[in-house]
Amino acid sequence: MRSGSPAEGGRLLCILFLWIDALSAGTGREGVLRVTYAQRINVLLRKLPAWPIYIAGALPPFWYFYLGITGGLGVEPINAFEHKLGLLGLQLLIAVLAITPLRTWTKVNLIKFRRALGLVTFYIICCHLLVWLVLDVQIPSQIWADILKRPYITIGMAGLLLMIPVAVTSNDWSIRKLGPKRWKRLHQFTYACIVLGGIHYVLVLKGFQLQPIVYLTIIVAMLATRVKLPKVSAILSRA
Repeated sequence: MRSGSPAEGGRLLCILFLWIDALSAGTGREGVLRVTYAQRINVLLRKLPAWPIYIAGALPPFWYFYLGITGGLGVEPINAFEHKLGLLGLQLLIAVLAITPLRTWTKVNLIKFRRALGLVTFYIICCHLLVWLVLDVQIPSQIWADILKRPYITIGMAGLLLMIPVAVTSNDWSIRKLGPKRWKRLHQFTYACIVLGGIHYVLVLKGFQLQPIVYLTIIVAMLATRVKLPKVSAILSRA
């Protein structure tokens, strides 16, 4: 067969299309291996139950409380207790938000654990609030004054209030009652919650602190991955 014949050109086109398809999953052999490893991981994940997350997630407040009463949280145990719970709640919120990008980029599917992680996150943040109310402020009349006076508390409370309907409806009955579309729209409150949580963390640590800035940057970056940009072809067609 002579070089440059139609058959040879068709074969080259087929190879090109296969190569482009491989690039959509990764680069050459690496993309194929990534999908293979992801499939193996997903098989293992399907065998794991979600209920251990609830048990593990219930323990940190008790552990921090134990550290507080035994001197393990330093000279200001109440502030440390409150801070550790708040930071853990923010980290868990980020973990919940990361599940979808992780599936998109690596094909590893953790969706079955998202509800458990979300409910544990709500529990931890409620414990964070409880420490502030009972151990920190202690004076009921001062609570409302602090909410109105201190912006970081106002923002934190707003985020918690938005989490309540999300947590209450994190069950199969609510999905059937509301319908999948309405339920999904309601659970988009999670995006506002995590942004408010990140801002709350930045404002709590007065002055320029690198760690809360990094957390907020991660949050914004992960939310940006969910924004669907118009395709180049669509833009050119409207030009």
